[in-house]
Amino acid sequence: MNAFPAPVSRGLRTAVLFPPERPLRLEAGGTLSGVRVAYEEYGRPDPERANTVFVCHALTGNSHVARHGSDDLPGWWEEMAGPGRPLDTDHLHVVCANVLGGCAGTTGPWSPGTRGRPLGADFPDITVGDMVAVHRRLLHHLGSPGLRAVVGGSLGGMQALEWLLRHPGDARQFLLVATGARLSADGLAAHAAGRAAIRSDPYFADGRYADEPTARGPVDGLGVARMIAHLTYMSAGSLEAKFGRRHQPSGIADGKAYGPYAVERYLEHQARTFVARFDANSYLRLTAAMDRYDAFARPPAVVPAAARTPEVHLFSFESDRLFTASDTAHLTDRLTTLGVPLTHHRDRTSQAGHDAFLLRVPGYLDAVASALGSPLRTGLPFPVGSRVEG
Repeated sequence: MNAFPAPVSRGLRTAVLFPPERPLRLEAGGTLSGVRVAYEEYGRPDPERANTVFVCHALTGNSHVARHGSDDLPGWWEEMAGPGRPLDTDHLHVVCANVLGGCAGTTGPWSPGTRGRPLGADFPDITVGDMVAVHRRLLHHLGSPGLRAVVGGSLGGMQALEWLLRHPGDARQFLLVATGARLSADGLAAHAAGRAAIRSDPYFADGRYADEPTARGPVDGLGVARMIAHLTYMSAGSLEAKFGRRHQPSGIADGKAYGPYAVERYLEHQARTFVARFDANSYLRLTAAMDRYDAFARPPAVVPAAARTPEVHLFSFESDRLFTASDTAHLTDRLTTLGVPLTHHRDRTSQAGHDAFLLRVPGYLDAVASALGSPLRTGLPFPVGSRVEG
């Protein structure tokens, strides 16, 4: 069995929030207390802490947005955060936390229960709103109640959208990246197939696989789930351009036979690396929360009279399969109807698909930097683009 979190950055910090007398009340019912939150900070807050930007990560991400220095582990958004980047840590104070239900240090299914074993299947259902509630409590704990911006991509964009709709006075800007107000049937279907793969694994044990110290867990099912999901992160065009029908010699690794096609080997590699760093029960809970999210199913909050209406910047990609043009149109139409000041940057240059939001796409990065008033610099101090996290 894997131990979580996987090797982490030296910048990782933890906070324990929601004491028993003031627990987190979950939207689906029930409570959680003593919630442990793993987070990282980059840059320095100004005296009023008005330069703080909160980053909400995607489905399988974590708090490690970028390196803290050249000797640090690579982060998942190196193109976006750091000195001279759009989230310029020479001027901005950036905070990112592993989400509730994750497996990178924040309370989730891998957290110990009363018997000392991981909660596993006993971990409750959570929502995107619950994730935001934990983020807000962390910021209160850190002394940063007012934000320069909330930024998030994919599931992180759903968190940023939920934050905008329920707590619009918390930030001056909300940057929604490669996201939507809800998943389409195509996205729901991909998640459903992935969860079925996990649950059909003979080692799943109804989610209680951690109760047996020698059990291997549903690593095969989780790997297949990752392969399915990865097809929604890349466009058909990018797969064709990168792999086509190219062959590679078949072989055996870790006792398994691997297929002859380059695209097959690529997906198999994605599966192997993913199961080494992620928990199947976390995957089940987080994909279910993403599926249930429907941003406009209930009325949004009203901007407090004392606060100015926040700016909203939406960034979308024409090649994105997970959040298509119709998903983006639904989101922009609803926000426009609410009278939200909205700027939309749509990238038509990248064929990378959904994962383009994590990559070096110059026009998109320039637009984010412009929204935040960050002057981009060339000659970055250490390599970028080392990890992609869907």
